[in-house]
Amino acid sequence: MVDTITQYEKIKEEVDSAVSEVVQSAIYINGPVVQSFRKDLADFLDVSHVIACANGTDALQVALMALGLEPGDEVITPAFTYIATVEVIALLRLRPVFVDVEPDTFNMDVSKIEAAITDRTKVILPVHLFGQAANMAPIMEVARKHGLYVVEDTAQAIGADYSFPDGKIAKAGTIGDVGTTSFYPSKNLGAYGDGGAIFANDDELGKKIQMICNHGSTKRYYHDSIGVNSRLDAIQAAILQVKLKHLDQYNASRMAAADRYDALLAEVEGLEIPARAAYSKHVFHQYTLKVKAGREVRDKVKAKMDEWGIPTMIYYPLCCHEQPAYLDYGFKKGDFPVSEQLTAEVLSLPMHSELDEEQQKYIVDHLLRALLT
Repeated sequence: MVDTITQYEKIKEEVDSAVSEVVQSAIYINGPVVQSFRKDLADFLDVSHVIACANGTDALQVALMALGLEPGDEVITPAFTYIATVEVIALLRLRPVFVDVEPDTFNMDVSKIEAAITDRTKVILPVHLFGQAANMAPIMEVARKHGLYVVEDTAQAIGADYSFPDGKIAKAGTIGDVGTTSFYPSKNLGAYGDGGAIFANDDELGKKIQMICNHGSTKRYYHDSIGVNSRLDAIQAAILQVKLKHLDQYNASRMAAADRYDALLAEVEGLEIPARAAYSKHVFHQYTLKVKAGREVRDKVKAKMDEWGIPTMIYYPLCCHEQPAYLDYGFKKGDFPVSEQLTAEVLSLPMHSELDEEQQKYIVDHLLRALLT
């Protein structure tokens, strides 16, 4: 699904040199390289504060911790997303409130948000799924109308541009009160291990997030709040600093690969290619098709591709509200029909910055054979 080896080979000298400098410095926790990477990422995103942390799940958890929420407060989030988005809500004894997603972009359906708001609602948590930003302008309008925080899950869309109706452009993750991302190795900006980051423009919020990540401390051995130990190590920061210089090119390569897939698959009966919203640049963390015949045919196609040694993935086979761990929140099958239909149809093809036309033709040729088998 992801060719990190070829990508590394192209930047090997830069990465090896950066890692060697960290090892020779013997400063593995925080230190100059972490601070330098934070600044570079803040400049790239045009955001005031970037706080590096251990992984994308921690980023979401710390973001919510910083908002002063109380047990039982509600967080509105899509039913169709990776479970980490919901996991942190539950871990903090908050209540996830799901809404359905759009059938074409797979992102939160803004028209469903207001009906989900109650007097316990405190946060809207949109997910920028598969590389495309959710429609943030109307989400922000709803949030401001009801006095709610907005926390953006940008784990799959680092570098995606969002265009407001007035023409203003902002990076996904920098529009709400807090943004989060993951540096898991398969991400568009991936480390060679775990890592994550949190973004904020508000100075007080940025300081609070930094404090929470450091055991609730701003001065060593003095702790002003309950915190966690969540840090990006210096070696990963050094690798990410190198890769950040190439992120625009990586995203452009993914978009070019998506264009080639589109050209090869657009007229194939029974398949629906990914939609591209007018308001968002799609940086294609995943290239996700819909197999319109449904689960049985989709699963058969995947099995055939597996048999031929061609990786495909189903992101995601169950909605969050259908997962056994989350059944107690009161939602049931049928509550979110679009999300539930997607779990029966979606199939993601290999997508990364190193894909070439020959590889994609091979993948598509076998995909078409699988559909006809």
